[in-house]
Amino acid sequence: MIRLAVIGDQRVKHSLSPRMHNAVLRQEGLEGSYEAIPVEAGQLGEFLRGLAGRGFAGVNVTVPHKQAVLPFIDRLDEEAATLGAVNTVVVKGDHLEGGNTDCPGFAQALIETGYAAKGQPALVVGAGGAARSVVLALARLGASPLWVAARRPAQARELCAELGGEAIDMDQAAEAVPEAGLLVNAAAVSSPAESPDMAAWVKALKVPSLEQVMDINYGREQNFWADLARANGARFSDGLVMLAHQAALSFTRWTGRPVAGARFLAALEGAA
Repeated sequence: MIRLAVIGDQRVKHSLSPRMHNAVLRQEGLEGSYEAIPVEAGQLGEFLRGLAGRGFAGVNVTVPHKQAVLPFIDRLDEEAATLGAVNTVVVKGDHLEGGNTDCPGFAQALIETGYAAKGQPALVVGAGGAARSVVLALARLGASPLWVAARRPAQARELCAELGGEAIDMDQAAEAVPEAGLLVNAAAVSSPAESPDMAAWVKALKVPSLEQVMDINYGREQNFWADLARANGARFSDGLVMLAHQAALSFTRWTGRPVAGARFLAALEGAA
């Protein structure tokens, strides 16, 4: 019997992860369950220290706990150490191993689109926690030049100093976009209702060389990044693809069974 979960604040109740993981557990013939558990910040250490005693093989970690769990982790993998964030905890006896599958999950999602990033100009919009995994993945894939634009330029400069890329402001980004073959939205907004200003900025972009647009968000009925791709004849994918791939990588770490991200995506789309 394998017990798994995703932890976060109250928003975790709306997570799509249980749907994916429970579907794949059934397909693999594994007895077990994956649940969504809200954990208050002040209870985080106690919860993590009690994972083994409650029979957990591991948990995913989502906002706002990805950095907060670090003091309670015994060993970090390379991605987690570099990013300073954990999204996957593996229980090994009394020890907790922390990993981050967001970076390789994004890389796999991009590769699956057929876009070859090596040596090609790429623009990332956003410089928060989510952008860190995207920038690290693109730097490792060899995107060049790799621009990182944010409404707070200092945040973009700090990110690039740590992980690579060239920090630019939003005005400079609008000038750089015509050269980019890949645009990734790693900011929190994707619909006009969330940010009329960003919607107007995106609508004004001229991107003749654009081949691929990726939005790490999902679930928006209106999405101005998708509109941008459609208007310029580019391919578009949203955050569900990245979510599926990072989930597959976490699942493998817990169970030892390699499972294709496409199976997790199928579960999200109701085809599993």
